[in-house]
Order: sequence, then C-alpha cells, then structure tokens
Amino acid sequence: MSESKIKDPNLASKGELLTRWASMHMPVLNNVMKRFKRERPFEDMKFGASLHVTKETAVLIDTLMAGGAEISLCGSNPLSTQNEVAAFLAAKDVNVYAWRGQTTEEYYWCVGKVIDNEPFITIDDGADLVGLIHSKRTEAISNIRGGTEETTTGVIRLRAMAQAGALKYPIIAVNDAYTKYLFDNRYGTGQSTLDGILRATSILLAGKNFVIAGYGWCGRGLAMRARGMGAKVIVTEINSTRALEAVMDGFRVMPMEKAAEIGEIFVTVTGNKSVIRKEHMKKMKDGAILANSGHFNVEIDFSGLKSMTIAEREIRPNLEEFQLTNGRKLYLLGEGRLINLAAAEGHPSEVMDMSFANQALCIEHLVKGPKLEPKVYSVPKRIDELVASLKLEAMEVGIDRLTEEQREYLVSWKIGTS
Repeated sequence: MSESKIKDPNLASKGELLTRWASMHMPVLNNVMKRFKRERPFEDMKFGASLHVTKETAVLIDTLMAGGAEISLCGSNPLSTQNEVAAFLAAKDVNVYAWRGQTTEEYYWCVGKVIDNEPFITIDDGADLVGLIHSKRTEAISNIRGGTEETTTGVIRLRAMAQAGALKYPIIAVNDAYTKYLFDNRYGTGQSTLDGILRATSILLAGKNFVIAGYGWCGRGLAMRARGMGAKVIVTEINSTRALEAVMDGFRVMPMEKAAEIGEIFVTVTGNKSVIRKEHMKKMKDGAILANSGHFNVEIDFSGLKSMTIAEREIRPNLEEFQLTNGRKLYLLGEGRLINLAAAEGHPSEVMDMSFANQALCIEHLVKGPKLEPKVYSVPKRIDELVASLKLEAMEVGIDRLTEEQREYLVSWKIGTS
C-alpha cells in the first residue's frame, strides 16, 4: 500500500480521465512503455521524483511503473500540482506528497518524504530534491546511483554544484537534449505561457506592448507566439549575442529601465532573480501586468512590490491588484510563480511526450549502463536521436537517408571541385 498526502482522494477518477487524454497525445512515451512492460528494467527499484504533478507527469510515472519501479512523488512547485492527477496516482500505489497551494514549509516537507523512501534514482525539476539531499539529507546519498534533471534552472544549479565539487552522484541534464529544449522550452513555454496569461486575465494581446525578459529558448518561443497573437514584442537581455538575435528576428530590444515605461504586459523567463525590480515597477504604466515563466518565483521582486503598495486585493483567481503609493495599479499573476502551471495546465502533451521519453530512457541508461562519476552529463546522442525518430514516425513524417556515395563524400578530404 502506498503512503500519500494529497488534497482529495475522491478526485482520482477525474485524474484518470485527464491522464488518459494526455496519453493519447504522447505516442513516443507509449512506445517506450510497451518495451518497459516486456523487459522490466526497473524491477524492485525505488525512484524519487520532484516534478510538476500534471497529467503528462502521470504518463511518465505509468511508464516507469511499467518497468517495475516503485515511485515516490512530490510537486516541484507549490502551485503546479493538479489535485486530480495526484489523487489518481495515489490510487495506483504511488507514494504521492502533493497538493496545490502549499506553503514553503509544506513544500519541503513533501520533498523530505520522497527522500524518506530511500530512492535509488532521483528525478528532479528545478534541483530542489537534489539540493535537499546534498544539504540536509546527506545520509541518502550512499543509496543513490544517479538522477535526471528536467529544466534549465535546475541544470544551472547542478552545474554550479559540480563545479564546486559538491555534487556527490551523477546527473543527466535532460533539459539539454535537442528533443527537449528545442521543443519543450520553445513551443511548450511559448504556448502555455500565453495560455496561463489569458486564463488569468482574459485580456486581448493584439496591439499591446509585450515585454519579455530573456531571449533563451523559452523567451524565443514566447516572443514568437506573442507576435502571432498580434502583440508588439519588446525583448530585454543581458547577453549581447541573444540581444542581437532578437533584433535580427524583428523584435525591439532595450534595457528593462526603458521597457518599463512603455510595457503593458511583462513576462520574465531568465532563470535569474530580481529581473523586474522596484525601480522598474515605479516607472510602469497604470494597469501593467506582471507574470513569470521561469522556474522559481524570484524573477519579479515581490518584496519590492509590497514595499510600495498601500492596498491589494484579488480580482479573480491568479490575478492580484496592487495599488501603489504613486497612485498607479499593477497586476501580478499567479503570485509570481510559473504562470503556465499556476493559471493553466503546463506544456501541451505533445511536447512533453519528447521530454519525458528522454527522462525514461536516460533513467534506463543510468540503471543499465556503467556507473558514472558524480558529474552533470549530456543526454546520450543515441537517445536524443531515437526520440526524434520515434516522434517523426508517430507523426507519419518520412525523411531522406544518405546514399553510400554521399556517406563517402562526407568523410573524405580528397573530393573537391571537379
């Protein structure tokens, strides 16, 4: 019997429907699941996961359980858990410690409960699970063979740990697979962020000055989708190459100090803290909307906002109004947390199909492959290419193959202009 702490067990049947709907749109992961059922590569192994508890995550958990794993799961964000999915997984004998709207103390209690179950493999999204293991629960390290990390912010933290010599077991950076960041980060974040903003506000995007802080793959995807909705996109950056790319892509680029004066909607996607600060908010127009699509709720300076607020109220779910000392009003979405999960349902199943197929196959690589040194590793090329091939096959898309003559040409230095 599983041990779980969730919101409402009676939601399990609804969670099952949501999971089955997601599964219909995740053919690559289903392909992997069928093989895992036959081969049982994870028989009697314990996995500990800190992930957004969504319907897509449930399909990943199903896949790992099909391979024989025993799973303990907590949420990787206090507002991202879908309570129906948590109930469904708990009914399937997963140890689930997740509910929407946790306090910070409750959140880390849940992470601690996953560690209590003595995982052999860790599956992380943001590196809070790995961070807690390395800081306060070091007794768990000796039992852990390796782990995976899903998102950019987590990979940054883990590489810093490895650089400092603090990382004690190997981690595969799933985020860095081509079939993850080129699709999940770009198309997933672009669409789901707008979905969250629209669900929270019900505003028209067309014609509005839409400021995006950060032009990484998430920022690129968001800029592309916002322009498609008719918004006038402005990009802020600290990286000169990315700023130049944004200019060449047709977007206005300027410092946040200037963008603050003309922006109507602001979204941070940088992975850094205090990107929108008090001095920026003082310059913003009356009615400006602030949202974050980075992993942690630190990109918008909430304490700075509170310090210049004389009154606040909730207008509708995930939309808070802050009346400032200068008489203007600013609106914060989803408490400054991941807006695509706080106000919407996260990335579409079709892109999570590739991300979670990478997760499942990388876990298999950790279990069946040679024992690795405690470093951060890239996804093996063969896994990345397999996921792409399976996705194309599921989409009924064919591609060309090199002829023998072409193969010879590409490896030869003797053939030139004739």
